[in-house]
Amino acid sequence: MPAVLSRRARWRRVWPRSAPVLAAYAALHCWALPIPLITGGDEIVIDGQPTPREWVLLTLIALAPVLIALVGWIVSRISDNRKRSIAATVAVSVVAVILIVDTSVTHVPDAAAAAVLVLLLTGTGVGSIVGWSMRMTLSHLATIGALAIRALPVVLLTTLVFFNSNIWLMASTISAARLGLAITFLVGIAGAFVVSATIERVRPMLREPTAPPSDCQQLADTPFAAMPDSPSSPPLTKAERANVVFVLAAHQIAQILVVAALTATIYIILGLIVLSPELLGEWSHNTSGNTTVLALTVPVPDSLVHLCLFLGALTFMYISARALGDAEYRETFVDPLIDDLRVTLIARNRYRTSIASSGVDADHTSD
Repeated sequence: MPAVLSRRARWRRVWPRSAPVLAAYAALHCWALPIPLITGGDEIVIDGQPTPREWVLLTLIALAPVLIALVGWIVSRISDNRKRSIAATVAVSVVAVILIVDTSVTHVPDAAAAAVLVLLLTGTGVGSIVGWSMRMTLSHLATIGALAIRALPVVLLTTLVFFNSNIWLMASTISAARLGLAITFLVGIAGAFVVSATIERVRPMLREPTAPPSDCQQLADTPFAAMPDSPSSPPLTKAERANVVFVLAAHQIAQILVVAALTATIYIILGLIVLSPELLGEWSHNTSGNTTVLALTVPVPDSLVHLCLFLGALTFMYISARALGDAEYRETFVDPLIDDLRVTLIARNRYRTSIASSGVDADHTSD
């Protein structure tokens, strides 16, 4: 957990540690560079069979997430800090050159602000927790499938909402700002439920950060295996307590968001299949068949996107509320996370004891 380290230790070598995200950010700009060349600066409207130029554009859009993630992963595999620093510097330079050549100098401050934000997230430890949560989510895709099955009742229930013409009228007339505010409100309430349940679940561990001897075996083949156990567990600081709750809550919220996004995607596909333009126009009182995503116009109606996002937020609330009183959910999804955190706290106690006994500053042993 980042809060275990001292403030100075968390900010050491923040530039090379930020290299993977900076490289992915540069890959995003590199991906967007050929789009104006392909489109000629004109709006592309695909009506019927796409032309070869439009197929190239669609291929770029489909491959963008994979290529961006691949670049970040490749840079993350670099172990040498000097090479990572070079990669981070090259990434920032590439972004600056693309913005100056392709757009204008006025966009450079925005890119600089994005780079500073990446450094802040890395230095504060938020980036490492988010990365850990994403890795854990990807490694438990099978359990996420089980979680999606648990969401089937609300999917069946929201089907009635999906085919309600009054809801379609709301979806077609609501602005993006109001929709975002409504989704934030719903997700915020559900997130508060998850956090409160997490605090109650880990309260004993926060009071006494100890673990059974069997958990210590999981530290074998790690630098903590040779460190002695602490005679008395040092109490957790406020930052470490917040860190424990944040790790558990962030992972659960990430899992639930995946299922909610999957539900929204299913409804978008269903809407494209069963809703004819005439029916959609009658329900939504809107004949527009396009929407804009990341400055790209895609042939999906605005009202369909708005409604599916709203249904995704409802799914998020349902699963979050279900998680509070479902013992099977806690056993399947929460208890393994608590076991991992318990082992982490053993490493934390050994780390603190080793630092205290050797008299060495934690900043020089954090790597």
